[in-house]
Amino acid sequence: MSIEEILLEAEERMEKSVALLADQLRGVRTGRANVGLVESIRVDYYGSPTPLKQMANLSTPEPQQILIRPFDPSVIGDIVKAIQTSDIGLSPNSDNKVIRLNVPSLSVEQRKKLVGRVKDLAEEARVSIRNIRRDANKQGDQEQTDKILTEDDLKTCKDEVQELTKKYETKVNEMADKKSEEILEV
Repeated sequence: MSIEEILLEAEERMEKSVALLADQLRGVRTGRANVGLVESIRVDYYGSPTPLKQMANLSTPEPQQILIRPFDPSVIGDIVKAIQTSDIGLSPNSDNKVIRLNVPSLSVEQRKKLVGRVKDLAEEARVSIRNIRRDANKQGDQEQTDKILTEDDLKTCKDEVQELTKKYETKVNEMADKKSEEILEV
């Protein structure tokens, strides 16, 4: 495996870690209504768990409200049940055509808890990125042992892997800071 292949694989895996964090942060509540809170809720639809975003049109007509308009009105009861059993803590109001979720303002204590959750998610992403760095460095060491890379190539490879790690850790920190600011906004 060449230096380029090791770096490419590490970068792809780091990109996936950052993308996963972005998905997780989308589901963290802020003071405003956001369809990201509900789009990944799975609804039992004809025996298979289906993401809500594939079953309904999701929108935020008001800053404190999420509107769910199912493509098939017969599944409203299933959607309501899925929302109630999820951990988002919102109670759905249904008129048998659409479902409204009122998103109440967050208390200071709730905001602090959510910021803590964001920090935990960011730390998980950073740990994942560091594990990828470790794997890439091990791969480089193995390639040197197998006489594919020289000592200088190995040092270059490790330096470039470290640069990638810094780049992706910075992305994670920026995403977490931005989300924390959104949560603390009043």
